[in-house]
Amino acid sequence: MKRRRFFKTLAALPVAPALIAQAQSPAPQTPAAQPPAGGRGGGGGRSGGSNIPTFDETSPELVADAEPRFFTPAQFSALRRLSALLMPPLDGSPGALECGAPEFLDFLIGASLPDRQKLYRSGLDTLNANAKKSFKKAFADLSDADADTVVRPLLVPVAWFHDSPKDPAVQFVVEAHRDIRTATQNSREWATAGAASGRRRGGGGGGAYLNPIDPIYRS
Repeated sequence: MKRRRFFKTLAALPVAPALIAQAQSPAPQTPAAQPPAGGRGGGGGRSGGSNIPTFDETSPELVADAEPRFFTPAQFSALRRLSALLMPPLDGSPGALECGAPEFLDFLIGASLPDRQKLYRSGLDTLNANAKKSFKKAFADLSDADADTVVRPLLVPVAWFHDSPKDPAVQFVVEAHRDIRTATQNSREWATAGAASGRRRGGGGGGAYLNPIDPIYRS
């Protein structure tokens, strides 16, 4: 009897306003998960193409300067001086330094066979040694006239492309001259200058410093 009276009394009590409002308000709806754009997985259902960020590609040579990694600082400075001497800017054409030829050769020779690496290192060391012997300076610090005095005795006619000179220093200058010219004329800067001028730039070095006494190849 007591239990029945308790439940009757409880049912007759007024309901709290907060509880009434809660009962009347609709239950919150959980938003349904949306599939990725483009179908299953995005991008037409294969690789999620619309969800994959895209990035603009930029050539490393446009955002950073290359640093020498194979040659020693003294050797690389001599290579830069030799490059400027053999392939200077002329007639609107950029020179070897403007085209980054020494930096490219530092990479190229660093990835070459040991014999070629030795030829370049020994040749650059010889230039420095001869410069110090004659002028008490490193080759990189010589004037054009003094640098010419060091290089000119190493420039000799070559009977054939594959007929290497016996003297390693002479062979180095022959090959370095060819490599510097090739690296310069195949650079982005050389192509850009050619396109801007409306002239085709190639072959002959564009009137390079040592054209009159270039190595001579005869078949």
